[in-house]
Amino acid sequence: MLKHTAISVMIYSCLAITAVGQHRADRQSLEDPGSFSMILLGDPQGYIKYDINQPLFELQTAWIADNIDNLNIKAVLCTGDLVEQNDNIVMNRNMLNQTSREMWENVSRSFARLDGKVPYIISCGNHDYGYRSSENGKTRFPEYFPVERNKKWYDCIVAAYPNREGNESLENSAYVFESPEWGRLLVVCNEFAPRDEVLEWTRSLIDRDEYRDARVIYITHSLLNERDAARTDNEGYLISPHNWGQQVWDKLIYPSRNIVLALSGHEGEVGDFENSIAYRVDENSTKRKVHQMMFNVQTLGGGWEGNGGDGWLRILEFLPDGKNVSVKTYSPLFGISPATKHLAHRSAPYDRFKMTLE
Repeated sequence: MLKHTAISVMIYSCLAITAVGQHRADRQSLEDPGSFSMILLGDPQGYIKYDINQPLFELQTAWIADNIDNLNIKAVLCTGDLVEQNDNIVMNRNMLNQTSREMWENVSRSFARLDGKVPYIISCGNHDYGYRSSENGKTRFPEYFPVERNKKWYDCIVAAYPNREGNESLENSAYVFESPEWGRLLVVCNEFAPRDEVLEWTRSLIDRDEYRDARVIYITHSLLNERDAARTDNEGYLISPHNWGQQVWDKLIYPSRNIVLALSGHEGEVGDFENSIAYRVDENSTKRKVHQMMFNVQTLGGGWEGNGGDGWLRILEFLPDGKNVSVKTYSPLFGISPATKHLAHRSAPYDRFKMTLE
């Protein structure tokens, strides 16, 4: 009898510990139970280039995995720059303490928490190409992120286009998500500074009959500056051929009738939160509004050599009215502790707002 009682006490103790753990994870909830969400991650390179920062990015992906059901997460969107340097064995200890292989292995391990649970869509950045920063179009991305690693991609990927080395890769790829309220959403990501043929592939894809009525979310690494939300142009990277943000707008986004949201990262300065974000709305050639959002928070938490971004991410809640998206800026790093939980949500107008995707 005493033995049975002791076992019961142990079981109840374990359940209590589990419950406490779930509270510490600071699960979030939707504004409307009929919504679904997508999570937006800014450039991870600041987390990945230092071993002491790497657990912070893993905390983000662990938090996402823990919130898939209660936030009804359909996809995770990442603006790129997964690593600080794509292919370099000589470390500049003033700015990192990891080799390229160590960085790729770590960022791959962090995303592994989402494999088999939710699709994640990554637009590779300038630091993901060349040796240190896009001296050429070589990348190790396909080596670490083949489509076979996450079978959740199988359910939604509808197209892909060869990368700069001529290989099929998720660098240029498209995914379909559907709901009764929103109909069909097509998410398309492009490589950094996409080539003309990539822009033409994207334009032809979204013009197909099956996608002409879809609303398109487009992701590329470089589109907006942080200072005035002007489009990027005349960047000094050697990668070629290329199109910067202004050319991407002129050649793809403006002429296309159904791109309603364009996401990017890349830009940012040390300073306040406003230095890490940008947002603007313009009409395309059919007078349809295109929302454009830049989100790259890697300098928050101590600057370029700080902790990588204080855990900030964005929750994009697609409301069941089929047209409005509620944007919230949240940090699981602050949210996980009772001592800092009050800092976990940003409430400025540029941090918490709604977009109407016509």
